[in-house]
Formats: sequence, structure tokens, C-alpha cells
Amino acid sequence: MTALRLEGVRAGYDGREVVHEVSVTVPAGSWLAIVGPNGAGKSTLLKTMAGLLPGTGRVLVDDRPVPSLSRKEKARKLGYAPQDAVLPAGLTVTDYALLGRTPHLGLLARESAADLSVVDEALARLDLAGLAGRALGTLSGGERQRAVLARVLAQQASVLLLDEPTTGLDLGHAQAMLELIDRLRREDGTTVVSTLHDLTFAAQYADRVLLLSDGTVAAAGKPAEVLTPQALAQHYGATADILTAPRGELVVTPVRPR
Repeated sequence: MTALRLEGVRAGYDGREVVHEVSVTVPAGSWLAIVGPNGAGKSTLLKTMAGLLPGTGRVLVDDRPVPSLSRKEKARKLGYAPQDAVLPAGLTVTDYALLGRTPHLGLLARESAADLSVVDEALARLDLAGLAGRALGTLSGGERQRAVLARVLAQQASVLLLDEPTTGLDLGHAQAMLELIDRLRREDGTTVVSTLHDLTFAAQYADRVLLLSDGTVAAAGKPAEVLTPQALAQHYGATADILTAPRGELVVTPVRPR
């Protein structure tokens, strides 16, 4: 079953096209990592998937065009976490995460005990329970990033669109974040589409990788098929080796040019 499908998508800003003719199918319950050098169009493509940026071509979720969905329907199907979210400084972490429950509330309805339970679970999973009463303006960069994801998790959307979810996180919290996202995917059937700068994380967590270069699809497929020394040299201008760790995971490591 297909959760998300793009057909000939083009998008950009101020009359300048950034993404050109992107087509991709994302099966339900899978994880697609969008990678590419700076300026390749990764965030632009993700915003277009979320219906936040107009474009041409078609974006369909559960075989329905995203523009045809009501705001509440779209919020129940697509959860979007930007890389640099603007957070209302006066809200607490709990209050902000509760905003994710809005698509599930009736008109003028208030959050129920069940909604609070969903939020509490999201905060606990993201190691934020101890910060539940803290104002957003007092959080560190990594804590703010986890608060953004807590709101998206509380939304309980069937497709998560995550723009650099590990930005600002140390290695331990980055791994914990990705493990949580992967557990949601495996246990709840959540579909994940994320942009990732860290190619090793992309190789180890994603089922498929989409490599963007200059706004076009340079390669798409399994991580081992896309993340090759030749592709990294061509599209990143990088000299790198693709290693296999003792447990079989792929590791992308830079090496000094000779």
C-alpha cells in the first residue's frame, strides 16, 4: 500500500524553480531519507509534500491529492516538523505539545484526559518529561528540537515529514530520536519521510534513499545502491568510503584525498 506519492513535482520560491520533476512512491510503514548537498532542494521538497509550498505536479497521501484535503484531514494524515521552528516562548513544553492534538478535537472542545496521556507519552519517549512545565524560551537548541517532535508525535499523523530531526542534538539524543521514530514506524505503521545531513544515519535507518542534486533526482533506491563513493564524489564533491560495521550496518566515512 502506498502512503505518499509524488508525480512530476516542481516547486520553488519567488518565481525560481528549485525542485524539478520529482517523482517518488513511499510505501506505507517505510522510511524514505532525502539526502543531498546544501542547496539541493531537500527542505523545499519536504514543504511541498506537506502542502506548505505551492508547486506543480501532484502530491497524494493515501491516494488523495493533498490540496483536496481539509485542514483537519491534512493534519491527521501529515505531521510536519521544520528544521527551525518558531516557538511561542511563553508556552510550556506540555502546552506546545498539546497543540498537536488540535486535529483530533471537536469545535470548541478542550483536551481530554486521553489527549493529555498522549502528550505525556510523547514527552516521556523524548526524554522531556522533566521539562514538561518549562517555558519554551528557556530550552536549549536540542531541547527545542525535541519539543517540536513531541508536538508532531502527539498529532498521531500517519505520515511524518521531518526536516533534519537530529539538528542540534548530541550523538546520544540523535540516536535516541531516530530509534524512537523507527519504533513508531515498526510498531504503529507510521510512514516516515525525513531529510538528513548525516549519511550514516540515513544509511542505517532508512529503507530507501532519495539523492537530490540541483533539485533533480540523481539516484533513488536502497541505501547501499545510492550511497556510493562515486555518487558522493560526483554530487557532494567528497572523498569518502562506504564501510560495513561488524553488525552489518553501513558507515559513510570521509577520507583525506590523496
